[in-house]
Amino acid sequence: MRTLLLLLLVISNVAFAQVKNVKNPVQRPKLVVGIVVDQMRWDYLYRYYNRYAANGGFKRLINQGFSCENTFINYVPTVTACGHTCLYTGSVPAIHGIAGNEWYDQQNRKVVYCAGDDSVTGVGTTGNGGKMSPRNMVTTSITDELKLATNFRSKVVGVAFKDRGAILPAGHSANAAYWYEGSSGNFISSTYYMKNLPQWVTEFNNKKYPDQYFKQGWNTLYPIDTYAQSTKDDEPWEGKPFGEDQRAFPYKLDKYIGSTSYGTLTATPYGNTLTRQMAIAAIEGEQMGKDSITDFLTVSFSSPDYIGHTFGPNSIE
Repeated sequence: MRTLLLLLLVISNVAFAQVKNVKNPVQRPKLVVGIVVDQMRWDYLYRYYNRYAANGGFKRLINQGFSCENTFINYVPTVTACGHTCLYTGSVPAIHGIAGNEWYDQQNRKVVYCAGDDSVTGVGTTGNGGKMSPRNMVTTSITDELKLATNFRSKVVGVAFKDRGAILPAGHSANAAYWYEGSSGNFISSTYYMKNLPQWVTEFNNKKYPDQYFKQGWNTLYPIDTYAQSTKDDEPWEGKPFGEDQRAFPYKLDKYIGSTSYGTLTATPYGNTLTRQMAIAAIEGEQMGKDSITDFLTVSFSSPDYIGHTFGPNSIE
């Protein structure tokens, strides 16, 4: 009798749990957005806190999110390709295979670019900058696992100025990855993902946003003497990406309109602005987050890395 009673209790508890689960299904997000800010050190969140808008994204993340300040990934070198791949695979270069932005392949006796793939061609370009794919990455990413978990019904798209910043986070099974071509000012892709650019990408490129930003030029947001957390402008070690005649703010950029030097935009904040615009266009163009299946958009803001390498991490730029 005791055994029967115990069995009935177990059955009723299981049944109750099943009914409860049916009534309260797991609320899955419609869209996950993974954001990486290339070369943004963790201390920038607090060092420049008073410069962030009160209703802006950084303060929202700080005040309403979680800051995992004891997180440590034990790997070198801390370059773009390794860092992005570590974040999205949860592993290290010895496991995921991306040992640098490029490395020497002893077996084939040649230098290998992290996202290079001669078996594909560019889409939206005739240059070699489109010969890219994630094939050198030898593990799955969180975006790949999402694809597997939903039987490939999820949409996954990667967007960045750097090809490696768009391709590696999006994983092997992404619907698309788009990156910036410096010679044309367009976002491009490769035949690994598609045969032709979607109409929304073509329309985005046709708007010629880089020309608009070149016309505006680049000046400081605040009075230059208020940048107390930075070294003074025009230090001898700073690079001069806009020409020897432009050593300090404000920078005139209109000479690049219509040229083949659209890559200059990468060393300005406009690179981030254009990346954000492209990311929003991807959400709208691909109808991401519009159904009950979770989609994943990976976004990497590459310009801080270009600016940091060019002017220095403590520069006003």
